[in-house]
Amino acid sequence: MLSKKTRYAIVALSNLAREYGKGPILIGELAKREKIPQRFLESILLELKREGILGSKLGKTGGYFLLRHPDEVSLLDIVKRFEGTISMLYCVSENSYQPCEFCKIEEACKIRRVFKDIRDNTHEILRGATLSSLITDTD
Repeated sequence: MLSKKTRYAIVALSNLAREYGKGPILIGELAKREKIPQRFLESILLELKREGILGSKLGKTGGYFLLRHPDEVSLLDIVKRFEGTISMLYCVSENSYQPCEFCKIEEACKIRRVFKDIRDNTHEILRGATLSSLITDTD
């Protein structure tokens, strides 16, 4: 399951993608539009800014905006930022690997192989899904 933080990040970024190139959007406006608690949204947007996905401008006409084109921001970028890993088992995790406590030879473990395929396929699907794909009307 995705955390609320990840889901809010995807929703907020989708909104910013729809407004790409039109200037910054105030946090309060974005929070109200998407029904996201403003304080929670502030921390999410700061993380995305540190990640280099968002820029910000101070002042009356300030707010947050996408630094990269919506085609260049994938769901993989977002999910990995907030969830850390997309693996369901530690023994197939790229970032949080831990040896399996059940199998004697990991390379021969058929359970591990299935979950590695799930991780790899999920990785590819999320990499191919961009903010642009979330905001276009074509299916």
